[in-house]
Amino acid sequence: MANINLLPWRQEYREQKQNEFNQVLVVVVLAACVASFLWMKTVDGQISNQNERNQILQSEINVLNQQVAEIKELKKRRQQLEDRMRVIQELQGNRPLSVRYFDEMVRATPEGLWLTSLKRSGKTVQVSGVAESNHRVSSFMRNLDGSDWYESPNLTGVTAKPEFGEQASAFQMTVDVTGRKNNDEDEPSAGQNAQASR
Repeated sequence: MANINLLPWRQEYREQKQNEFNQVLVVVVLAACVASFLWMKTVDGQISNQNERNQILQSEINVLNQQVAEIKELKKRRQQLEDRMRVIQELQGNRPLSVRYFDEMVRATPEGLWLTSLKRSGKTVQVSGVAESNHRVSSFMRNLDGSDWYESPNLTGVTAKPEFGEQASAFQMTVDVTGRKNNDEDEPSAGQNAQASR
């Protein structure tokens, strides 16, 4: 029987398989490297794109914040203007009342009584003056109490002033101002006066 040696064939087969494995391994490693490189490039591109979007959004947010600040400033100025307009309207509406108060004070002052000082604080008017007699002061208080524009006169002090007469005296009193007690239809209101003055 002839002897056949199969060892060289097996050795060559192993070497061939080893070479094929190495080639496949190199291809797999190269494919993994290429895939990793492409993935990293894709991720870097997405990050860069997102950063650009974030910058655009931030710039838009800054513009909106500036507009919001301008709107707040405009609202503040508008409120200030409205407050000024309200004050002006109130002054225009109350201007006829001040004239009316002075006129009514003159009407309530009897003969033989002189006013030396008028000072208003809120709804209270402090009145100082000189009267020929206490009867004149009482008459003045009754006139104020019966007036449509004053109420609650209160005498706070009386001092004798003989240099103005035997029974003359200086007095101090307070009286409260009020709105018209009896509204006459033929007299325009303060608001109508304000509109007419415009």
